[in-house]
Amino acid sequence: MSEKISAWRSPWVMGWIALLVVVLMVNGLMIFLAFDNSPGLVVEDYYERGQSYSRHVLKRQARFPGWQMKIDPPADIEQDRPAVFRFVVVDKAGVPVTPDRVVLFAYRPSDAEQDFSIPMAQETPGHYVAEARFPLKGLWDILVSVQTGEDEYNTPRRIHVAAND
Repeated sequence: MSEKISAWRSPWVMGWIALLVVVLMVNGLMIFLAFDNSPGLVVEDYYERGQSYSRHVLKRQARFPGWQMKIDPPADIEQDRPAVFRFVVVDKAGVPVTPDRVVLFAYRPSDAEQDFSIPMAQETPGHYVAEARFPLKGLWDILVSVQTGEDEYNTPRRIHVAAND
């Protein structure tokens, strides 16, 4: 008579068990890395900022003067090289606006520690310029903030920064 081989010694069963163990180990490693290296894109006072935004959004919309704002980034932006950003703001009739303050904010979606801001200088009425250097390649969110009195108006733009080769 022939001897029966245990199912646990079958190469198919051993292969499936090995595959399951590898998948569980990789998942465990990914969970560990997610907790250990999280970019932490959460603002510490997120709740207060959210409530403040909700309270004031309707007030801001009612006071919005209908300005037309446009960010003009350079065609090619390279890592660690100066890039000149231009910004134009005009009213409904196309007349240049001179706000109290214009600031360029750069946000790195995957690393909040790289965020920075630069005040923009006025070239002519309604036309502003700032030179920025981006420390990392990849996607960046640009936001130009225009402040006049207590009111603040923003216009966003997403840009790509190429590697400096």
